[in-house]
Amino acid sequence: MSRFKRGAGLDSRAGFRQQKEECPVPNGLLKGARQSGQLNLSGRGLTEVPQSVWRLNIDPPEEAQQNVSFSASDRWWEQTDLTKLLLSSNKLETLSEDVKLLPALVVLDIHDNQLRTLPATIGELEQLQKLNLSHNKMTDLPLELWNLTNLRCLHLQQNLLEQLPSELGQLCQLEDLDLSNNKLIIVPDGLANLNNLVKLNLSFNSLKSLPSAISEMKNLRMLDCSRNQLESVPPVLAQMASLEQLYLRHNKLRFLPELPSCKTLKELHCGNNQIEVLEAAHLKHLSALSVLELRDNKVKSLPEEITLLQGLQRLDLTNNDLSSIPCGLGNLPKLTSLTLEGNPLRTIRRELLTKGTSELLKYLRSRIQEEPDGNLKDEPKTAMTLPSQSRINVHAIKTLKTLEYSQKQEAAIPDDVFDAVSDGAVVNVNFSKNQLTEVPPRFKAFPDVLYRILSLETILMSNNQVGAIDPLRLKLLDKLSTLDLQNNDIMQVPPELGNCTSLRALMLDGNPFRNPRAAIVAKGTDSLLEYLRSRIPT
Repeated sequence: MSRFKRGAGLDSRAGFRQQKEECPVPNGLLKGARQSGQLNLSGRGLTEVPQSVWRLNIDPPEEAQQNVSFSASDRWWEQTDLTKLLLSSNKLETLSEDVKLLPALVVLDIHDNQLRTLPATIGELEQLQKLNLSHNKMTDLPLELWNLTNLRCLHLQQNLLEQLPSELGQLCQLEDLDLSNNKLIIVPDGLANLNNLVKLNLSFNSLKSLPSAISEMKNLRMLDCSRNQLESVPPVLAQMASLEQLYLRHNKLRFLPELPSCKTLKELHCGNNQIEVLEAAHLKHLSALSVLELRDNKVKSLPEEITLLQGLQRLDLTNNDLSSIPCGLGNLPKLTSLTLEGNPLRTIRRELLTKGTSELLKYLRSRIQEEPDGNLKDEPKTAMTLPSQSRINVHAIKTLKTLEYSQKQEAAIPDDVFDAVSDGAVVNVNFSKNQLTEVPPRFKAFPDVLYRILSLETILMSNNQVGAIDPLRLKLLDKLSTLDLQNNDIMQVPPELGNCTSLRALMLDGNPFRNPRAAIVAKGTDSLLEYLRSRIPT
């Protein structure tokens, strides 16, 4: 009984814990690795790799020293050489030189650790085909690494590399190279020797240019140069006949690259640049293009040649300076995504943009019949060029400031009638002897008379064509609490509007202005007015 009392305070699992601390890699894993040739030690909190792992194919297993008889499946001397070792998501700060004791390795994954460099003996793994060193803290790499001429996949993303040697070009079998999220300023000309490279990721670096040698990679299909400092791309890029995906997002490009030989290019991503001009030469050779992404640029117009991209499936033109687009886009047979938000479009109202691509394309097709040239362009705003000019007294508009459109038996006043007076001040309007059921709700300007009615509390002018307002005169309407200007043509919201503090409901949705952004408008009147006040020049 005393024997039990003495043992009552002992932890019955203490012996197992002690064994685990001595050998963080269970013998069962090592035994399985001898049979399969694969060992997964990911996510075990290792600060170093146990010696038993490096000597896996050299030392006999522990059970062999205990004179245990072996079945046919447990004959350790018939073991398989280790070909795959996974050490990711641990706490390794160094890698032992004993890695050379596993010369049959084909895959070595050490990503997501704390490594700052590699041992020179890494170059002795002559059979290595895949090496993943991403998400570490490496600032340089041993020259011996470039002796691994059988490498097909090398991942070095998310490190602290500032430069790479020209010896990189010795990896002539490489097919996948990821150098993203480093501190590279230049890439070596040795890239030209990577003739088998299919995928190259250079994104999230500090590159200001690309070497001309990049065009020598004749098998390259995907090139990602996003998030750099590129102001242009070398013309020789156009010679990359196998290129299928090109990412140039978030750079400083002013022009789209001309790619006459890239007839296999399927995706071109150039969003978040400073591109202003899009010419026919940039598009006419891209017959295989299915994705064209140009969001957040300064593109002012689209060439008619864009309608020749019959394979186009996605076209992103969000946040540019487009006032019109070719109607022929409506006939592209495969186009399933067309985004135009954030453009000062004159003929497409915001509510149509929110209805989705199918409705937008349907609208564009309807305009093709109206406008044979296929462009959604603003008509010249002069009565001399209007198709209905024979019905409008131009002389009366100019000299008498009178718009005469009476005795027409019309149920609605045509748009071109209002367009005829867009450049002149009209005092008198005569719409008598028609069949109108309501007053034509098309104001081109904010009625001057409203500014003079100081007792106004509500102004509702949605769904017109008002292009501007005078915030200084509006501020005098100190009883104005509701101002509805939704779905008009306001290109700029004056910051001084924020001083109209009597407003409790300010509605500006559906106008083509770019600032304030829709997210700010959606926050409500108080937040909108506060934002506008913050933008008033001091």
